[in-house]
Amino acid sequence: MYDDENYDDGFDEEALAAHINVSLWRKLFDYAKRYPRELKWLAFFAFMTALMEVAYPLLTKGVIDSVDAYLKGGTDPQLWFWGLMYLLCTVTICIAIGGFIWMAGKIRTHISHDIREDGFANLQRLSFSFYDYRPVGWLMARMTSDVERLSNILAWGFLDLVWGFTMMIGIAFAMFVMNWKLALVVFSILPFLAWISARFQRRILKSARLVRSTNSRITGNFNEAIMGVLTSKSFVREDANQQDFTSLTNRMHDASVTNLTHAAVYLPIVITMASLATGLALAVGGMDMIAGIIPVGTLIAFMAYTRHFFDPIEQLGHWFAEMQMAQASAERILSLIEAEPAIKDSPEVEAAMAVQAKRERASGQFAADGGAAEIEALTLRQVSFAYDPAKPVLDDVSLTVTRGETLAIVGPTGGGKSTLVNVICRFYEPTRGEVLIDGVDYRTRSLHWLQSNIGMVLQNAHVFSGSIMENIRYGRLDASDEEVIEAAKVAGAHEFIIAFEDGYDADAGESGSRLSAGQKQLVSFARAVLADPQILVMDEATSSVDTETEQRIQQGMQRVLAGRIAFVIAHRLSTIRGADRIIVIEDGRITEQGSHHELMAARGHYYDLYRQQSLQESSRALDEPQPAS
Repeated sequence: MYDDENYDDGFDEEALAAHINVSLWRKLFDYAKRYPRELKWLAFFAFMTALMEVAYPLLTKGVIDSVDAYLKGGTDPQLWFWGLMYLLCTVTICIAIGGFIWMAGKIRTHISHDIREDGFANLQRLSFSFYDYRPVGWLMARMTSDVERLSNILAWGFLDLVWGFTMMIGIAFAMFVMNWKLALVVFSILPFLAWISARFQRRILKSARLVRSTNSRITGNFNEAIMGVLTSKSFVREDANQQDFTSLTNRMHDASVTNLTHAAVYLPIVITMASLATGLALAVGGMDMIAGIIPVGTLIAFMAYTRHFFDPIEQLGHWFAEMQMAQASAERILSLIEAEPAIKDSPEVEAAMAVQAKRERASGQFAADGGAAEIEALTLRQVSFAYDPAKPVLDDVSLTVTRGETLAIVGPTGGGKSTLVNVICRFYEPTRGEVLIDGVDYRTRSLHWLQSNIGMVLQNAHVFSGSIMENIRYGRLDASDEEVIEAAKVAGAHEFIIAFEDGYDADAGESGSRLSAGQKQLVSFARAVLADPQILVMDEATSSVDTETEQRIQQGMQRVLAGRIAFVIAHRLSTIRGADRIIVIEDGRITEQGSHHELMAARGHYYDLYRQQSLQESSRALDEPQPAS
């Protein structure tokens, strides 16, 4: 099962959480800056909320001072005026709170949408090598829960930043203006609060990191359990899987309880420190009030300010801790968005494509890169490839396949068959040597041109959720229903499709769950037929189908392969006897090549494989019960 904790993705969470990475958050905040109008309104509403909260104690001070002056023989306190001001502040703060909730929600939604869209768009562009060492569960966790978390921090964190600093500056200014001595008494608590906060934040961060890493493991475990449910049931692994999952959820539970306990202890300490500051201000201010140095209204306003001054400190401390804890997630998400494909068009190719696109826009006629010229030959010249430099998978492979020729590729498992066609399709590029299309290195042509001229039928055909019609049309999105049906007929899929109650509109189910392995393979083949590629690759396409389905595919293949360059990887050698040429790959090298008859006459490795398979098939045929005469 996928183990996120042991997966080394190159990020040191301890180091990333040690301090706030300003440049990292500036990059992420660029997503919020795409919506300047909403940000300005959010800042305005946050500012007005803080301003009104600062104003309330001043109004209270004004009322008390006016009433006190009236009781001592002064003029009318004009309570109607103070009541009107209270009403105005109340209406303003209600509007401001509603406004910032609305704007923060909009910005959070926009940011979440944009990060996910950019991340998914880049995932579509990245090369196969990017996915070789990144589990599905890891990617899912990054693009779901982590994106949601970061969008919350960016939107609500910006709000609290504006609100908190406005509150603190406004309260500090008001306190110093009213009585600088009492202000210094209140602020004397801050160094102790900072020291305590630093100690607790480290503990909260440590437990929160464990919560996040365990959550990623749970996400990966969910994904593996759902995707591998058939295997789990086949090997009666339900209890073992449950034990593994229980262990993870227990760890998540314990880490969450620890994290919440630290937070629960920290909050009362902050409240206690705030109460201590209030008590000191009350003691010093009370003696000054008795001595006639300050009026009672000023003392009451100070009490209110002292209580509110620590609210933004607590809130800002919470968000800074959240930012520290989320930095590893932020780094990973940005690494997805900013990752460069290992295989991409060169600057020269991109420039040529831009010029061509400009000409097409001017003429109003659009064509594929390089036009519709037919591919006449594909050549591999001394091609080598290695995932690990110390272990080459292909070694000095040279061959040429011409238009209308079918090349079958056979050999032992791990010999390099699939890697060879992946290099041909430019999913990977050769580490040495060249792949030439009509004598031109395919790296000088665009990826879009090459891969739009390639059709693939894989051993494990993938069928998307949706109708069978939509799945076949995936090969060419602008195809008509009639063209889809014709492709299905060529592929031999038409008969089983019309047997469904809804025919071509029948739902294929999640990952094709409502179709058999053979039916999924026929749908995949029809998809490739509809794409009408100049180069067709079939990677053990008939290995998972029954004999009858294989015969249907073989009949369709004779029509489809005509006039194309075709590569057929085959495990079942009886299916490739009609290939124009067969090559045998062992340990990354071509050891034999020729037609079926030539290779059988050579009595080499192909001869041995073919005889062995023929004997096995004959034995199975003898073991099958014979029909009664």
